[in-house]
Amino acid sequence: MTQLVKTTVAASIRKASSLLAVVGTSVLSLSSLSAHAAGEVNVYSARAEALIAPLLDNFSKENDVKVNLITGDADALLSRLQSEGSASPADVFITVDAGRLYRAKDAGVLQAFETDKLKDVVPSHLQDRDGYWYGLSQRARVFLYNPETVNPAELSTYEDLADPKWKGKICIRSSGNIYNQSLVASMIDAHGEAKTLEWIKGLVANFARPPAGGDTDQIKAAAAGVCDIAIANTYYFGRLGQSDKQEERDVYNKLVMFWPNQGADERGVHVNVSGIGMTASAKNKENATKLVEFLTNQQSQAWYAEVNNEYPVVEGIAPPKNLAVFGEFKADQVSLSVLGENNRQAVKLMDQGGWK
Repeated sequence: MTQLVKTTVAASIRKASSLLAVVGTSVLSLSSLSAHAAGEVNVYSARAEALIAPLLDNFSKENDVKVNLITGDADALLSRLQSEGSASPADVFITVDAGRLYRAKDAGVLQAFETDKLKDVVPSHLQDRDGYWYGLSQRARVFLYNPETVNPAELSTYEDLADPKWKGKICIRSSGNIYNQSLVASMIDAHGEAKTLEWIKGLVANFARPPAGGDTDQIKAAAAGVCDIAIANTYYFGRLGQSDKQEERDVYNKLVMFWPNQGADERGVHVNVSGIGMTASAKNKENATKLVEFLTNQQSQAWYAEVNNEYPVVEGIAPPKNLAVFGEFKADQVSLSVLGENNRQAVKLMDQGGWK
């Protein structure tokens, strides 16, 4: 069973410390933290504590609202929300990838909500079309290549990765990864199922090795010469450049990031989000709404870029420094709701195409 880590972010953190060391169970409860009390909000987050707690602490200080945080595996937290039902103390659910956000909506654990501010600052394609969730930060799925072995003039589109010229040269993680599933879901939207299946078969034929590990592993493999091109989310690459480990900075310095599908007639690079939704069981709706708005303000968005190496969803915020050197990009404007809707078929096609 996935271990869930419980943390309280606010002045009451010491009082709640006795609740943190709960191991091997998915039936943790915030009831003892007075979920119905005024001046608090309860957060279930699939993002690691270090990537969300500082923002929640700022929100707590600025709004005099106690934030109770539980972090854990995305799928485990979704299952927990489902099992807790209307008794769940959670007010908001934070997770990564539109595919997972769609699953939460489809499972009935979220409720629709909107404010004028959210509608104004979060681009329409980066939020659920029915108002069940909103993007908080962006990441693009790009090519990382070794300039010693790859001529960038030969790089162009995702579609081109199925060309036999790339045989034995591509590293990418497994079909079980939601990031790859969403990429395929976007291909279905752009080309239909038949052409997407053909593309998958060509891509699989070009793998340098059977898929293994996460995005960082693909990037390191490209730097080590296992493959020439790694497919990964931008923030993984940015973090390597920001690492305190010399060997990871060496990986960052050895590779170059390429934005696919940038031509005038192309749809743009595939982007996805980390996002947030209000739970169907929310008891602290006002504070939950305040928190979502806070996480989309300029200060929070700038923090995402500086600390997480993610691109803000709000326009006018500077991009991550380690990624800005690779220039601006044109992003696919497809509604991310479509990625969730196409997820099931994407998984089916990946299986048919031999993507393990």
